[in-house]
This record gives sequence, structure tokens and C-alpha cells, in this order.
Amino acid sequence: MADTPASDSAEPAFSVPSSPTYHRRHSRRPRRHSSSEQPDENTALLRPSRSRVRIQSPFDTPRGYLSRNHSYAGSTSYGTRYHHSRHESWGQRLRQALSDHGDPMSESKGSILADERQWYDQFTSTDWVHDNIADAYRVKQLRSRKDFWGRAIVLFDGAQGWILSAVVGFLVAVVAYCVDVAETTIFDYKDGYCARAWYLREKRCCPHGPCTDWRSWSEILGGHPFGNTWTDFGIYLIAVIVLSVIACLLTLTTKTVVPSAYRMSTLDENLAAPYSQSVDDNDNDEDENVSPTQPVPEPVDQAPPMVYYSAAGSGVAEVRVILSGFVLHGFLGFKTLVIKSVGLIASVASGLSLGKEGPYVHIATCIGNICCRLFNKYDRNDGKRREVLSAAAAAGVVVAFGAPLGGVLFGLEEVAYYFPAKTLFRTFFCCIIAALSLKFLNPYGTHKIVMFEVRYKIDWEYFELVGFILVGILGGAAGALFIKASRRWALSFRKIPVIKRYPLVEVILVALVTGLTSYWNIFTKLPVAKLLLNLAAPCGDDNDDDLGLCPSNIGEIPGIIRTLLIAFIIKGFLTTITFGIKVPAGIYVPSMVVGGLMGRIIGHSVQWIVLRFPHWGIWGTCPLLQASTCVQPGVYGLIAAGSTMCGVTRLSVTLAVILFELTGSLDYVLPFSLAILVAKWTADALEPLSIYDLLTNMNSYPFLDNKHKPIFTSELADIVPRVRRERVIDISRSPLVPARSLRTKLELLHRAGELDGGLPILRDDILVGLIPAPDLEYALDNLADESSSLCLMADVPNIDDDDSGEPDPTDFTPYIDPAPVALDIKSPMDLVYECFAKLGLRYICVLKDGRYAGMTHKKRFVKYMRELEEKEHED
Repeated sequence: MADTPASDSAEPAFSVPSSPTYHRRHSRRPRRHSSSEQPDENTALLRPSRSRVRIQSPFDTPRGYLSRNHSYAGSTSYGTRYHHSRHESWGQRLRQALSDHGDPMSESKGSILADERQWYDQFTSTDWVHDNIADAYRVKQLRSRKDFWGRAIVLFDGAQGWILSAVVGFLVAVVAYCVDVAETTIFDYKDGYCARAWYLREKRCCPHGPCTDWRSWSEILGGHPFGNTWTDFGIYLIAVIVLSVIACLLTLTTKTVVPSAYRMSTLDENLAAPYSQSVDDNDNDEDENVSPTQPVPEPVDQAPPMVYYSAAGSGVAEVRVILSGFVLHGFLGFKTLVIKSVGLIASVASGLSLGKEGPYVHIATCIGNICCRLFNKYDRNDGKRREVLSAAAAAGVVVAFGAPLGGVLFGLEEVAYYFPAKTLFRTFFCCIIAALSLKFLNPYGTHKIVMFEVRYKIDWEYFELVGFILVGILGGAAGALFIKASRRWALSFRKIPVIKRYPLVEVILVALVTGLTSYWNIFTKLPVAKLLLNLAAPCGDDNDDDLGLCPSNIGEIPGIIRTLLIAFIIKGFLTTITFGIKVPAGIYVPSMVVGGLMGRIIGHSVQWIVLRFPHWGIWGTCPLLQASTCVQPGVYGLIAAGSTMCGVTRLSVTLAVILFELTGSLDYVLPFSLAILVAKWTADALEPLSIYDLLTNMNSYPFLDNKHKPIFTSELADIVPRVRRERVIDISRSPLVPARSLRTKLELLHRAGELDGGLPILRDDILVGLIPAPDLEYALDNLADESSSLCLMADVPNIDDDDSGEPDPTDFTPYIDPAPVALDIKSPMDLVYECFAKLGLRYICVLKDGRYAGMTHKKRFVKYMRELEEKEHED
């Protein structure tokens, strides 16, 4: 049934005769493809959906405009009128939630029932206003019942958000537990295995230090064939490459081909992506005198289809764009969840310079998206769905760092676009559930939820503020330089044809370099989380100094600094070349490790100066406190780690709270906050964009940043294209419009990339309505004979309604928005920004002296904003 057109999809599967209409329509519009076909550059921009769910207002009152993207059929999840005879059971809903529906480029919400359809098409924007209207109708119908069961249903409806938050928090903790236990065990397999229980990692096998139960590979092989050292190194190198290849091959199974007509760049963390042309640059690609009835010529030159891998990278940039209202089908599906989780285990266990904390955000958001399918309230409303996704993303940070408060702030500061007080409270609840679940599961074997815990017993001195500020400056500069270095590496190395065509080759090369360089350094060989713990740990009687980071006298400090400097260079280089390869990979902890190495170097340098010149009055009693002075290099390491991560991601308050939750010490909140402030100022001065802002811009996502508003001095007229009659529906002479003319206008919208655009309806140049492009396509697909049909585009009181009860397919008035948002052409650009950013509109109609003067799309406004920002940066 995948090939059945939308007009036939509502028929039962057993009663679809061979229809001449079906064959005629299918041959007349060959652009329709089966969802099972591989998309290419000729694939249609917008595929036909299966059916349309009409919304009806409760109490038989006239309903407001609700497009098919927001329809509920006047229903609730309890079945007052929606699919009354075919209500889904919980088992069906659970199977549907865990199933991926074919190609993500096709319909993301393939349904069990024939008269269900997708709400939003691929690469379109959510219309927040109409989603809120749809939810208002749903709530109004729920509250129409005043009996006991009606009140019970209302209570259950209100509890669904809390139930989802609890389920999501628990499941996120379970997945994180599985990933943590598996990757730490497999990581140790590169060096040996536990003889008494092969499934135990080295720390569990020998909890009190080295023991005979843990056997190295050279010991097992008897030193053959290259001796103990070289045998261990050879097996280590092979294990690094094999695990990296496994992670890459898993990631490549999530390949998605994007037709070139989308005019977008690559959709994963590839900094070598060229800046794509805006989808709204269509001012000159259409002849002003083209008749609406003339066929549209095919474009001569089309770029090849673009490819992205939904399981590659961290996914934080894409999660942020999705939460802003952009639709990426398949990016949060069950297949992506499984492959990214398993691939993350292999990639982290391989020892590559990457982390699992960023992918945890993506994995948690996948879990939130899948759980939303259990309740129609969230499954059928993208605006409500994103409330749950915001909470899920925050829970990902909780299981990554063990920081519930930091997770809430992460959701507020980094990923969430719409964050009302209700969402804030539910996010906090979800984070607490995730933290409690993780504590009971105990993945680290310490009965703690943090990945590492440090305690500083000695308070900082006032003279150290200079060192903290210096660490903040250097950390911010290192983060900004990392962004520039990553882009330069991508533009040089990843432009090589072989590397660009075969991502596995790059992964093998990076794994080979990682194994050759990191094995011989005691710091770079460690897992990134364990290395960060050792860099941040204070020196004292309670801490084991296995790495020799705690000097007993001043003479040992230069040797420690030298070893740290070598590790800093190696780790910085490996992190730069690793970011962007096709494996699940995060950048949070690797950037913190690079900063921690730098901070530890600065901390030991300050320690050496205090010991070398102990009689300087500025030190006070610090040199006399103990043999190693009051200076704690671990504090400098942790502060530098946070500062560098701030320079890469531009997180500020979130990072300060995460560092506080890792240390549990109020004494160091001030140094943490001061260093992060300085780091953010420095990074903003050197590189205005964070790593995720850069990815968003290069991939040409229609992401409107609501946290950084440029300075506007222009008016709406500056971004409004001239009016073309093939872009409007004129009903001045008659409300009946030929269907062929409407199809031609629709194809023009598709060719311009405006999948979520619309056609304004004019009467004597006065705007009387607007029909969204997806609704228009659905309405046209339902016509039995499009070549001769005349479509009604306005209510006509003197035409009698059909008493048969069957809807007239040529009546397009139910699909029309009678009151589209319109602004005067002289409106200040600040007002336009507020409408797009706070109302979540997809387009705004423009009026001049009360008459229609054009329409501007959200994507055009985003392009205009980016041009302004580029000019500001150049100036």
C-alpha cells in the first residue's frame, strides 16, 4: 500500500480495485515515490501523506482555523469521536512507539490505520501558534464532560506529562547504566581480561590494586611473538582500530540521502560543509510573465543529493534545532537510539579522544521522542512534544555528569527554545528521577551519581585569583582556537576525495594515529573521564597518586610539567582530528581534558614559584602550610577544564553549577564562576560562534536564535520580495479556481524550497486568507479529476450545502486560514523578530495601505539575520 496515492489511502486494503483514475493520476504526476524507494536528486520535496484528519469543534460551534498539521479530529486520546470503532490498545501503541517507519526521508509517522497521517513534513518548521490552538480545542472537549469519568479523564490528561517525565528519566538512566558498564569493561579488554570472570573490568576484578586475576595479553601469549611490551602494544593498536571500525560501520547504517532540491548542506558534524544557498533566493529564478497554467521547466543543473548520518557526532546541535521547531524525521527514532547507543560503547571503548556526554543528550532526546508516542496528547502535537524533549535533553546531562541542577540549567541555557515555568518544573522532576535511578543502578560502583568526585579541603588564597583569571583567559582562548583548528582541519583534510567519499578511511586513520601516539604516554592512554579525575584530584593522604602528579619536593615539578605538556599537545591534536568523524562522539569531556592538562601545568607552575620564592610577602603563610604549599594544582586543572569547555560550547551558568556539583564545595564556586566569565568573554572576542552555532550555520538550518538578537535599523520592506501573480490565488472574479492552476502554483513553491510555505488568497488585492502548501497538496491529491476540477477558495453563502453528509473534495475552504498573521510593510524589524522568535510563526503576510504587498518566510528572515551578523563580525 506504500504506492497508493493519498486519495485512495482511506480505502480498505482488501477492496482496492484496479482503477483507471489511479493509473491516470499516477502517470500524470510521476514525482510521487514509494516510501521504500531510495531518494535521489529527483525525489519530490514533499511526499503525499496518507490521509487527512479533519478537526471538528466541540459543542457544534464554528471552529477556528486548524491546518492538517495540527488536526485532532475533534478527539481526545480516549476516543470520544476519533476512530471510535478502531481504538488502539496499549500493546499496539507500544509496538508503534518502538517501531521505525521505513525511510526517515519518507513519512515519519507511518501508521497502523489508513486514515492517520504525518503532521509535519521533512525539513519544515513547527507552527507553534496552531499547535497551541489545536491543544486548546482538545482540552475544551475534554472538559465538556462533567460526570465522574469526565473529571477522571481530565485528571489523567494532566498527569500524562508527569508520567512521561518519570518514564523518560528512568529509561535514560537505564540506557546510561548499560553504556557506562559496557564501555568501561570493553575499554579494559585492550590490555587484558579477568581470569576469574571475563566480564569484569580491571577495577572490579582487582578492587584493591594489582592482582593475579587480571592477566595481560602478553602474559597469556607468553610474550610471543614480539616480546611483552610490543605484543601488548600490537594488540592494543588492533583493538583500537577494530572498535573504531565497528562504531563507524554501525553509524553508516543510519545514512540518509537528502534530495538536492532541499538546498541544504550536510546534516552532521562536518565542518567542511560548504555554506549552502538559501532556500529563499528565488527573486530571479522565475519569469514575472510566466502564466500560471504553463508548465514549469525543470532546472538544468542540480547538485547531487546530500548525505547525513543521524548517529554520527554528538547530536546536540541537531537536538537544539529540533527543539526550536525544525522537523528532522528519523533523527530521534528507535533505530537511531539503538545504533547510537551501541556505537557509542564501541567508540568510547576504543580509546579515541571523544566523550559520551554529548551523545547522552541525543540518546535521551530519542527516548523522550519515542515515549511521546504512548500518549496522543504529545504524539499528535509537536509543540507539546517539545516540552517532553526539553526535559529529556536535560536528563541526558544528568546521567552524563551526575548534576541534576546542571541538567535543568543546560536545558534552559543551551537546547530549549520554549521553556515556560511548567516545563521547567517537569524538567526538574525528570532530572531528579534520572539521578535517583542512576544512584540505585550504581554504574560506577561508588554509590555516587557523578562520574568523578573531588573534595578540596584547603581553601584558596587571594593571590590565586590572578592565576584563576589567567586560567580562564587561556581556557577560553583554547576553546576558540579549537573551533578554528577543527574547521581548518576539515577544510583541508576532509576535502580529499577519498576521505570525503569513504568516511571509514578517515576513522581508520584517526584510530591508527590515536593508537600509535596515546599508548606510550601514561596520561593519554587513560579513559578521558579517569584522566580528568586524576587531573582535578587534590594531593593528599587520602588520594592515590598512581600517575605521579603530586610532587614531594620542588625538584620533581619540572618533570611533571614536561610530561603534562607532552600529553597536552597529543591530546589537543587528537581531539581536533577526531571531532567530526563518523562515529558517535561528544566534545564535552575531551575539551575538559585538554583544558585540565593545561590548567594542571599552570597550577604546578604557580606551585613552583611559591616554593622557589617562599619569602615573598604576597604569599602570606601559604609556603609554610605544608611541604607542597597551599596551592592545589588540581583546582587549576578543574577550573581550566570548565573554562575550555566554556570556550567550545559557550555554556556559562550551567558549567559553574556542574563544577560545583562535581566538587560539592561552596568555597570554590567563586573561582569557578570568575574563570568561566573570563573564558566566555575571551572566547567571544576570538570566535563569536560556539561549536554548535557554527554547525547550525554551516548546515543552513532555519534556526532562529532567540538568545542573541542583532541590532536592527531596518524595516520589514527590506526582506519582502515583490508580488508575483503565480505566487498568489486571486479570487476577484470568481471564488472557483482551476485545480491545474493551483497545482502549478504549488510546484513553484516546492521548487523554491518552501515546503512549509503557503499561497495567499486575494480579492481585489485585499488579503482574505491563506492556504498552507501541505494542505493544498493534500486537497489536490484528493480530487478525482484534477484536470477539469474547479476548487472553491472562499465561502459563498448562496451556494447550497450538500445534504448528503459527504464532504465535497472541491471545497477547499476547510483548509484555508481565514486570518493569517499580517504586518504593515513599514513595521520595524524588531517587531518581525519578536513575531518569529516568540510566536513561532513560519511566515508573515505583508500589507501596504491595507492591501497585500507580499509574504516573507522564516527562512528568509534567518538568512537576513545571518547576513547582519556577518557584517557586524567583519566590522
